[in-house]
Amino acid sequence: MSKWIVAPAAEPDGEGNWLDITPESAGWSYVGFQVVRLTEGQIFKRETKHREVCLVLLSGKADVVTAGREWRGIGQRMNVFERIPPYSVYVPSGDGYVIRALTDLEVAVCSAPGRGGHEARLIAPDQVGSETRGYGNIERRIHNILPEQEPADSLLVVEVFTPNGHWSSYPPHKHDRDALPEESLLEETYYFRIQPEQGFAIQRVYTDDRSLDETLVVKDGQAVLVPRGYHPVSAPPGYDCYYLNVMAGPVRTWKFHNDPDHAWIMAKPAQQR
Repeated sequence: MSKWIVAPAAEPDGEGNWLDITPESAGWSYVGFQVVRLTEGQIFKRETKHREVCLVLLSGKADVVTAGREWRGIGQRMNVFERIPPYSVYVPSGDGYVIRALTDLEVAVCSAPGRGGHEARLIAPDQVGSETRGYGNIERRIHNILPEQEPADSLLVVEVFTPNGHWSSYPPHKHDRDALPEESLLEETYYFRIQPEQGFAIQRVYTDDRSLDETLVVKDGQAVLVPRGYHPVSAPPGYDCYYLNVMAGPVRTWKFHNDPDHAWIMAKPAQQR
């Protein structure tokens, strides 16, 4: 298996940890990502320390408590493929959180360096921006959970639904140069769910000079590290693809650069999109 794919454990451990990516394990500086799976009544708690966190309730319902706030009975979708926006909770650095599962629960713990400059808050489904991006077989559905227009120190969080037979993160784009205003430097993780779960997605990660050029077969529950380069995704016929993206870098803005060989795809006349 490629070193850019991170597979979950066979079963969650006693605390509920199922998949864990740290800056140290990824070999980079900013993004951390964890998936926690809890059974009804199980509790998971952590201190945020020097990192800010966005808790995304992928499926199930929970109570979430921070140092100064609490939210009871949040969560509505029981499967990501219901395609409705999730409940999420932003927790700043220097805080902590306790999650109590009210049903079987899958939570993504997205983290990046924080400065403690924001309050803990609920991000309800009606606060999540939804949009359809692309056209034809590059059309996909986007939920902007924590975009740059909303307050945070480092984190950017978005989820994408790619119908079977479609492509997303397409045309291929990258954000690996600290060269604003043209391009921002952002590390990124992709966490995949596939329906039906025996399927797979294809993701290519490559640079202009091809010093990195890998085509990855990604299965349900796996994550992909994107340290640099372009990173398009394909959902094979018969298998719908979901992924949760977490991005962070030295500046909290998403400025990307399309692969010049393929940028023409977005220049088609509007009536053909």
